[in-house]
Amino acid sequence: MSLTEEERERYSRQLLIPEFGEMGQEKLKQSKVLVIGAGGLGSPASMYLAAAGVGTIGIADSDVVDNSNLQRQILHGTSDRNRLKVESAAETLRDINPHVKVIPIHTMVTAENIQELIADYDFVVDATDNFKAKFLINDGCVAAGKAYSHGGILAFSGQLMTYVPGEGPCYRCIFGEEPKPGEAPTAKEAGVIGPVAGIIGSMQAAEAIKYLIGKGKLLTGRMVTVDAFTMRIREIPLPEANPDCKACGCH
Repeated sequence: MSLTEEERERYSRQLLIPEFGEMGQEKLKQSKVLVIGAGGLGSPASMYLAAAGVGTIGIADSDVVDNSNLQRQILHGTSDRNRLKVESAAETLRDINPHVKVIPIHTMVTAENIQELIADYDFVVDATDNFKAKFLINDGCVAAGKAYSHGGILAFSGQLMTYVPGEGPCYRCIFGEEPKPGEAPTAKEAGVIGPVAGIIGSMQAAEAIKYLIGKGKLLTGRMVTVDAFTMRIREIPLPEANPDCKACGCH
């Protein structure tokens, strides 16, 4: 799938990178990424994926834009209040890059539809804000043999890791079971600053791009944490995949 002259000009700064080049750009053009969540993480992730030239971006969310979203969810503006997030997101992404096919998916991700949702995509971005969805996405991607990026944010902090089948542990290997209500706060309960969403979501986009072009070192077997309050970034080695894991283990 060759590039047009307009595309070569649009992506010229990427084409200059030796590890990227025209071959990498053509791979992106043929690729499909599903972003689950059109909020704080999904905003920077999907915007940078669209700008980079990923050929097809699906964006799944069941919510509408409200006033409290606007502090961090930069896909949406004040005039988008009360609109479906996926409609607002699709409009923004198409304006960023009309060469990209954007598929808005207005649905809540469930155990019943996760396999159908991810089936046609090469990579999945977990941009959700609750533990139930995160475990569901992990288990669905593991079962389908799909690579995905996990991201999480809270207050001034964020974390991310990447799961690739056969390369390192999955999310359930590390965190076990979904916490019970009240055991671990969410961003809705404890708050979050917008720039943390921007940092982690942008890093998720970078992980997706590296995976799709087959270059660079992915966050498999390691987790990066960001503390914006002290501006400390840590890389944490993760244990080997758990053979007894309910998602990716031998059982």
